[in-house]
Amino acid sequence: MTIPPPTAAPTGGTAKPAGKRRQLAPYAFIAPFYVLYTLFMVVPIGTAVYLSTTEWVGLGTPDFVGLRNFANLARDTSFHKALGNSLIYVLVSVFVVVPAALLIAQALHTKGLRARDLFRITFFLPMVLSPIVIALVYSLLLDRDYGLLNSVLRALFGGGNTDWLGDPTLAKVSVGFVILWRWVGYLTIFFLAALQAVPKERYEAAELDGAGRLRTFTAVTLPAIRPVTAFVVVTSFIGAAQLFDEPYLITGGGPGEETLSVAMFVYRAAFERQQFGYAAAAGLVLFVIVFGISQILNRLLSIGRV
Repeated sequence: MTIPPPTAAPTGGTAKPAGKRRQLAPYAFIAPFYVLYTLFMVVPIGTAVYLSTTEWVGLGTPDFVGLRNFANLARDTSFHKALGNSLIYVLVSVFVVVPAALLIAQALHTKGLRARDLFRITFFLPMVLSPIVIALVYSLLLDRDYGLLNSVLRALFGGGNTDWLGDPTLAKVSVGFVILWRWVGYLTIFFLAALQAVPKERYEAAELDGAGRLRTFTAVTLPAIRPVTAFVVVTSFIGAAQLFDEPYLITGGGPGEETLSVAMFVYRAAFERQQFGYAAAAGLVLFVIVFGISQILNRLLSIGRV
């Protein structure tokens, strides 16, 4: 019986297509990300840039006007007022809300604290509430004539009614307090997770060196949670710069324009005055400012370094 010679392995046509398929497979897996990124990021930004150079009322063909919208923004006192108000919201968010969240997280991280989970739920609860519900509650609390806060103040100290939402200064204070109340619990979760990840050996070494609580907090805790702190600061800045819900629902931007934010300015220009090109220009200015300052904060806070 003769054994047939071995058949040579197929070459040429079948190997090359298989090799090409293996080379194209990674691109097929990452393609959905780039498709979605293009549809929901690149296209909207490109459309906003184009609209910012036009006059358009939402119907018909946009009329190209070049940089006229940006020149008008530079002279628009309402836009300047909105920028100033947004700056106040940013300062409240970064220098009040973030430190408050860190202190609350440090308190919740204390050993021996009872009802720890109850406190966590209580602080996080405002974040899951609807902004409309929050606006309704605070409208009832801060109402000049029938609000609960004025009723309590009259009962304790006497005097007349305080116009919390009608006075220019107090309206800003009221919006700032709602920002604090709503966001402090959400940021506390990030800080609490960071504190729980700090190695205990560092605290033990600080205790052996005779460091007190304040020294341990500044020399051990803060450096250890620096990446999370940087993330919280940057995200808080971005959120406050684009603030819309609180001033829109609680004060409507008033009294006058005393609580008007840039996001509300864009909304009014687009959907109340049908100036879509002007609104796109204002939104683009806000985007450039937020992006630029975010990059500066990234470098100053050294995100990613331990």
